[in-house]
Amino acid sequence: MSKLVNPHGGGDLKPLLLEGEALEAEKAKAASLPKVTISSREAGDIIMMGIGGFTPLEGFMTRADWEGVCDGMKMANGLFWPIPITLSTDTDTANGLKEGDEIALYDPERDEILATMKLTEKYTIDKAHECMQVYKTTDEEHPGVKMVMAQGDVNLAGPIKVLSQGGFPEEYGDQFMTPAQTRAEFEKRGWSTVAAFQTRNPMHRSHEYLAKIAIETLDGVLIHSLLGKLKPGDIPASVRSKAIGTLIDKYFAPNTVIQAGYPLDMRYAGPREALLHALFRQNYGCSHQIVGRDHAGVGDYYGPFDAHHIFDEIPKDALETQPLKIDWTFWCYKCDGMASMKTCPHDAEDRLLLSGTKLRKALSEGEEVSDKFSRPEVLEILRAYYASLKDDEKVEVKLSGHSAK
Repeated sequence: MSKLVNPHGGGDLKPLLLEGEALEAEKAKAASLPKVTISSREAGDIIMMGIGGFTPLEGFMTRADWEGVCDGMKMANGLFWPIPITLSTDTDTANGLKEGDEIALYDPERDEILATMKLTEKYTIDKAHECMQVYKTTDEEHPGVKMVMAQGDVNLAGPIKVLSQGGFPEEYGDQFMTPAQTRAEFEKRGWSTVAAFQTRNPMHRSHEYLAKIAIETLDGVLIHSLLGKLKPGDIPASVRSKAIGTLIDKYFAPNTVIQAGYPLDMRYAGPREALLHALFRQNYGCSHQIVGRDHAGVGDYYGPFDAHHIFDEIPKDALETQPLKIDWTFWCYKCDGMASMKTCPHDAEDRLLLSGTKLRKALSEGEEVSDKFSRPEVLEILRAYYASLKDDEKVEVKLSGHSAK
């Protein structure tokens, strides 16, 4: 009997990826179906459904689901869900399809059909309403809002059959772990309480401190890196993975940390995305999720601890995975170590505040970075990456550093 948290919805994991003869038969059928081109975000959602990360979803949401999730964070069947998982297309393509049709979902970036779908509903939405509910803004400078406003005008709903993992296992090897694989690894190590640490950045000293706080009271930490698309200027997954792996090897006790990645694009939805992260981490087997300052935020669209507060606003039984809320952390020169607002009695001038934005900006401009900010071995990897960038890429990094954390 597993001691890990149950998958979301209380049942078993529900991966939608076909295997064996069923996969080959569906691939052959997909080649003759009408094609609908999908976005990078939708491709990530499909792969997550394929590996069981979005258990118990069976496909893309209906209008009733979309409305319920936007307005009350629950689907039409009452299941808690904080962000709509929808598929869109242009009006002309939608007009050529009818309910009951089977369609092939085509990823142009990989030139591959990722899934087939039985179309059950076509519907339009108020995109601005979705943005206000999910992102708390309609400002198109916000990357998540920009993504929603740019999507097709017609949403398509229906169950899907997933045909591929989109090349993630080939590109990332053992780091790309499915929920079934992380659960098996936790059980193999004898872990029952596991905290997920969400990151789209290399880990600086503050991140390291957050993970070690969790290790003090739980069995282990899953450092769970986003492998999908980021905004311009963010550091690529391969560089992050190398930096994080080095940090784990040099500065964490054995059998306390696992590094893995997942295939979604960032939505930058702040508090709502923190809830989505906790939901799919429950599927991965994590009992807790570390929630620090400005979780999944961008710019100044959210307060630094809005992602803490939102966990207090949802029903107590919405998620089994619980937040591990941690205050602002920093290096304190007088404490001579990492500390937080709750533990450090000293003044602001004694504190070195750490952020990914500051680190990216300093490195892109060739500035010296203190080892109080990030470990020397990590800085060496990041400096090599920034040195390899072309001048126009360095400008992009600097510009992105002013607008996003």
